[in-house]
Amino acid sequence: MIPSKYSAGGDSVLLRIADDDAHFHELAELEGATNDRLLAETGLLLGIGLHELVFAVPYARIVNAAFCHAHPLGSRFNGPDRGAWYAAFATETAQAEVAFHRSADYAEIGRFEDSVTYDDYLADFSADLHDLRNAPDFAPSLAPDSYVASQGLAEALLAARSLGVVYPSVRDASGTCLACFRPALVNNVRKGETFRFTWAGEPEPRIEIERP
Repeated sequence: MIPSKYSAGGDSVLLRIADDDAHFHELAELEGATNDRLLAETGLLLGIGLHELVFAVPYARIVNAAFCHAHPLGSRFNGPDRGAWYAAFATETAQAEVAFHRSADYAEIGRFEDSVTYDDYLADFSADLHDLRNAPDFAPSLAPDSYVASQGLAEALLAARSLGVVYPSVRDASGTCLACFRPALVNNVRKGETFRFTWAGEPEPRIEIERP
């Protein structure tokens, strides 16, 4: 799930601040010089090679963005230089993961008041992934409050040409997630439903399907 504001086909935010077409193109050039996905698609991003990205397939921009726009601190199975495609086997698990991380952001400012829509993207996978389910030796990589072990594991796996990992969700006790390390393996991407997450003073959001 990704915030709807990043979905393909949406109007650029630059249209809201540009005075005219010429100004828009100037702003677009500036954005392009600092946009990691665009830099990667021209071979200028160190974390991922141009040959790894996907082109001319549905939602290629969405797929590439997952690998090019890594969190500055990294995520569970990736560092800050290279992202991954994170997905859950079930919608409820994806919602739990999104809700947890968004709520953690609001906890930092002590305010749980917001309403945000997320688009659910579905994809198919046919690959041999490292399976961390029922693997006690890898329990540190599933720590709820630390990514140190999991990022170290991901770095080693990536260097060994791993395709990704399957692991039990840390935010949904009955859920399963995967982290795919290779853009080309994210197949048959299609857009599912849109969900609205609403925080009204509590850490747990209300989640509803967003109707057109």
